[in-house]
Amino acid sequence: MAGLFDVRHISVSINRPPNDVYAFVANGENLQRWATGLGHTIRRVGDEWVAEGPLGEVKVRMVKPNDLGVVNHDVVLPTGAVIHNPIRVVSNGTGSTVVFTLTRLPGVAEQEFNDDAKTVEKDLTILKALLERTPRDSST
Repeated sequence: MAGLFDVRHISVSINRPPNDVYAFVANGENLQRWATGLGHTIRRVGDEWVAEGPLGEVKVRMVKPNDLGVVNHDVVLPTGAVIHNPIRVVSNGTGSTVVFTLTRLPGVAEQEFNDDAKTVEKDLTILKALLERTPRDSST
């Protein structure tokens, strides 16, 4: 499959309505609470979020709010490289499933890709725990 990258769809089901989950995930201010790979501090600068963390200072550009459950975001690394992170929140019975598509970019070793997948799994587990223990009226 020349021209295609390896991908992994990593998902978690959350016992909260899709609108609640979407509102939480789409709010860039909440990234520091569940997206550990980005950083521990985040601030808004114009239309972007700036995170400080293990990768240094990165910019996060969130997709515009929508009714489709799409919460894609681009991460701009200190080198200027842009990593696209597709995320979907879909209805699942009375709750939701969040699906993160992880792409193995050129030059990324198999072990690094596996480590990235583990980080995403950890982050989605944190997201689930946060949303399932947070009262329904304070999801954002």
